[in-house]
Amino acid sequence: MQKKIIIWLNADITEFAISYYLQKLSDYDFYAIVDLTSNPRKFFETQTLVKFTKIWFYHDLVNEHNQFDNDFVKTFETQYDIPVRKLARHDRIFMKKFNNFYNFSESEISKILESECFTFEQILDEIKPDIFLTNETALRPHHFFYLLCKKKNLKILMLNSANWGNYCYISENYHKIDNFYNQFSIGNSQETNFEKQQKRLDSMKLSNKTKVFFKSQQSSVSQFLSAVFYYIFKSDNKVIESYYTYYGRTKFKVLFNEVLMRFKRKSRKNFIDKNLLTKIPTDKKMIFFPLQQEPERSLLLSAPDYADQIKNIDFIVESMPDDFFLIVKEHPTQGPPTRDWRKISDYKKILDNNRVIFMHPSVPADEIIKKSKLIISVSGTIALESAFFAVPSITFADNDYSIISSISKLNSRKDLPDLIKTSLKNSCNASEVKKYFDILEKNSFIFNVYEFSLSYFKHLYLDANILDVEISESNMNDLLFAQKENLERLANEFHKRIV
Repeated sequence: MQKKIIIWLNADITEFAISYYLQKLSDYDFYAIVDLTSNPRKFFETQTLVKFTKIWFYHDLVNEHNQFDNDFVKTFETQYDIPVRKLARHDRIFMKKFNNFYNFSESEISKILESECFTFEQILDEIKPDIFLTNETALRPHHFFYLLCKKKNLKILMLNSANWGNYCYISENYHKIDNFYNQFSIGNSQETNFEKQQKRLDSMKLSNKTKVFFKSQQSSVSQFLSAVFYYIFKSDNKVIESYYTYYGRTKFKVLFNEVLMRFKRKSRKNFIDKNLLTKIPTDKKMIFFPLQQEPERSLLLSAPDYADQIKNIDFIVESMPDDFFLIVKEHPTQGPPTRDWRKISDYKKILDNNRVIFMHPSVPADEIIKKSKLIISVSGTIALESAFFAVPSITFADNDYSIISSISKLNSRKDLPDLIKTSLKNSCNASEVKKYFDILEKNSFIFNVYEFSLSYFKHLYLDANILDVEISESNMNDLLFAQKENLERLANEFHKRIV
């Protein structure tokens, strides 16, 4: 009997590419929900590269004219134990903090959520798929559908970047290897030292990949100018009428906002360069709290209760011993090309706290780790990297690396003062660090996610400058062929997990 596989398709075409090569390995039955705007949508309406039994277009499903009972979402939440409304409160499209173009009313958000609950359940009940094949969920609707698939007992095959070299793995949960805790408990520890593990980290840490990725992204002036020309003269901009994620984005507003932000970026960067420290203090006892890039999945989906990073700073300062200072560092990729520096008013709020030492984004994080007594991170990899330097850490999100004894998970806000005191006394074990990464590598395979992303950005989306652009089948076919070796290897890894 054919395995029924459903996928979620958006601007990231990884799942489409996997499906293309998977269908060459077996006679799978493919279905898809497509979350794209009108121009790239045309490709999926007519393409012949992947044979889908049926596809649905997400923005067709979200119908504001549907009528539901007042308690429809509440009943759905109770039935499936999924925090639908809480997820919506931290949706970057619905949040005023991140959406400069449109202010959603509670009624509009409710209608969107009601439509999602109804149609997502209807789709799964109609086709009864065996497998949900997905990349890491980055945006709320995709993540919500993933959660519902889990509750419907579908087999989840999620491609995770291991945040370690070019390794990836397939698992049921976001950034958690299946059966990891059991593997860690029965595995043998091998003698090693922190010096050996630090050398290992130097060649494999995530920042090595992200530096290249962000430097390469949107680096072409000609592609940028082509995107501007396409947007002004070729785009009909109908997306602002029927795609809620584009509400309010008139051409004038978008262009005005882009010009305005270029001035703001310069003034914000000048403020950073003038006011943030570049030299790490050596005469103080410090706890290190690195800011995370935002808007970002690791905050909004992984740790929504701690998404306000300025409040986190105040919360930590109030919880730490009186003789400690909190050293805070801006994230190096918070600025262009993918994000914009935070508001100057936000930086001033942080600087106003006399127990905070605010570091410039150019300062290497590992140098701060070495001079700190404790690391506190909402959901970033810094909490894990600190273990390489024999520095204990606390993480607010549910990550598998908290199995390392020097890394503690915060379960409740009220517990932080005691957890800080306890964690400051924690000892670190180099053998545990080695064991964690040995298991990670054993359960992973090589696939360079960032390299593949740059490839389709440049090939399909004018170097990621515009996503609402038409995609030709020949261009997609050329991309799939150019990445044939990598994608075949990736599809084989999924095939092994299916059969």
